Amino acid sequence: MIILKKLRNNLFFVLIFILYIILFIYKYNMGITALKNSVYYIREMLIIMPVIFILTALLDMWVPKEKILKYLGKEAGQKGILLSFILGSVSAGPIYAAFPICTMLYRKGASIRNLVIILSSWAVIKIPMLLNEMKFLGPKFMIVRWLLTIMAIIIFSWLTAKIIKDKDLPNIKKIESGLSLNKNACIGCKLCIKKYPEIFDMKNKKAYIKKLSENEDIDIIKLNEAIDFCPVKAITK
Repeated sequence: MIILKKLRNNLFFVLIFILYIILFIYKYNMGITALKNSVYYIREMLIIMPVIFILTALLDMWVPKEKILKYLGKEAGQKGILLSFILGSVSAGPIYAAFPICTMLYRKGASIRNLVIILSSWAVIKIPMLLNEMKFLGPKFMIVRWLLTIMAIIIFSWLTAKIIKDKDLPNIKKIESGLSLNKNACIGCKLCIKKYPEIFDMKNKKAYIKKLSENEDIDIIKLNEAIDFCPVKAITK
């Protein structure tokens, strides 16, 4: 039963492992190529992601929630759209580096529409990429493709905001006290549990907030220490 539970909790990795076995059996050379590519990208992520987590934590501390709401929130309007395009366009690094940053921005009040714009701009209209595109394909191609891409991003971000609502994003668990834990950002370091085991615990290699009784007193000092010691700033109140 324990083994089956472990397999269910890691179903994605199990499926990847099975696919590799099939490749090595039927397409050995393809399997070797796939394995080399996987090692390359894993190595790249191990180099890049710690830096991204530190940057996200610093932004979380330095940028107040009121600023995010004002410039990237639902009421930001056209200035929020423009700023989202700028943030995505001047970014550096692969697209997966944008996800923890966007999670932090969403937790602080950024709208779904602006998050879609940031992610899309990060992926397809970064300034360094545009310069290379102009060099190899010409300025006319770059300008037309860039304008059409921006139009498409605006349309798709609007549609996404209409279809996806805040309640559809399950990554933040809230409790009555106002305390919240971003499970997607959690890296399972257990520092919060060491600081405040009465409130935090582990499940499936992720921290979670225990159910608090109605009259339970909260030690604010211990709670603040647990929040401050979280390396990815996954805990907020």
